[in-house]
Order: sequence, then C-alpha cells, then structure tokens
Amino acid sequence: MKSVLLCGVGGQGTVLASRIIAQAAMDGGRMARTAETIGMAQRGGAVVSHVRIGETPEEKVPSPLIPDGQADVLIGFEPGEAARNLGYLKPSGIAIVNRRAIVPVTASLGQSDYDGQAVLDWLQANSRCFVIDGDQAAEACGSAKVLNVVLTGALAETGALGLSYDQIEQAMIRRVKPKFVKMNQKALALGAEMVRR
Repeated sequence: MKSVLLCGVGGQGTVLASRIIAQAAMDGGRMARTAETIGMAQRGGAVVSHVRIGETPEEKVPSPLIPDGQADVLIGFEPGEAARNLGYLKPSGIAIVNRRAIVPVTASLGQSDYDGQAVLDWLQANSRCFVIDGDQAAEACGSAKVLNVVLTGALAETGALGLSYDQIEQAMIRRVKPKFVKMNQKALALGAEMVRR
C-alpha cells in the first residue's frame, strides 16, 4: 500500500490535489481511499487529506486513514503544517514542502513567533525533504490557485506512489474545468521540473 498525506490551510486546494491523486490511481485500476480533516475556518484553518492506494489492482485499502509513521510522501502546502504532520512520514519517506509560510493569526497578533525559514531548516534536517517555491511557479502560470497542481506535479516526478506523470496529468484533466486545463498542465510541468533540479 502507498500513502500520501497532504497538509495545508484552508483555501490552498489540498482536497482537490488529493482527489487528483486518488483519481489517477483508480484510473489505473487500483483501489484508493481518501479522508479529510478540515479546520474550523473556511480559510486559514488546518486542512489534512489522507490518500491511500493499493499497490496492485488486487490489493484492498481497508481504511483511508494513514497511521503514524506510515506515509510514503508528505506534501506540505505550508512549512508549519508540514512540521506539524511530519510524524505521519515513514523514515524512508519523502517530504515535498512549499517554501512560503503563512503566518497564523496568533503570530500576526504578536502572541507567538513563527519563522518559516527556521521550520524549513528543521524539516530538511529531519526528513528527506524537497523544498520548492510553489507560489512562484503558480504565479508564473497566471494564478495562485494552481499551487495544488504544482505540488502534485512535484509528487508525480518522484514516482513515489507508483503513478506516472501521464496518469496524474490525465486525472487532473478530468478533475478541473476545461477552461483551466492548459494553466494546470503548465503548473504540473513546473512542479515536476522543480523536483528534477
């Protein structure tokens, strides 16, 4: 079984990214299950999506929830959320983390400190971690809303889930509105390129 945990904050597209990954697996004849935990706030609250995929068409996935230490991949849309969920990652797993920190309300009110670079440094010291500038890539595509597809492209390039780039691209095409397909194809390609560097 392969597992990926996606984490971010509301409004970053975490859930759609998880649906694209699961769709790619199911289109390939594999069983996939997903589950989400969505924070209290529509935007700014923590969002965690679990995706578990059978490695063969015969393998069943009994539960969508990833036990601690069992994720093959952790995709962090935001450094602090990646650090908060690092316990899900298995020792041999990889983390893909977006560089931009989103300052929580408590820090912006001066009630706590949040240094995104310090968190990234800690993640790189404690995991096999790819830090990518997903927001910059999304802006280059014309919309910050494609950050989720940039990160999905980075995942596709790793091959960590046994899903090809083409499988993920086809699933993305099925999941986004036709008028946004070209922009999302560019985002997927830029995400993959960032991991190849």
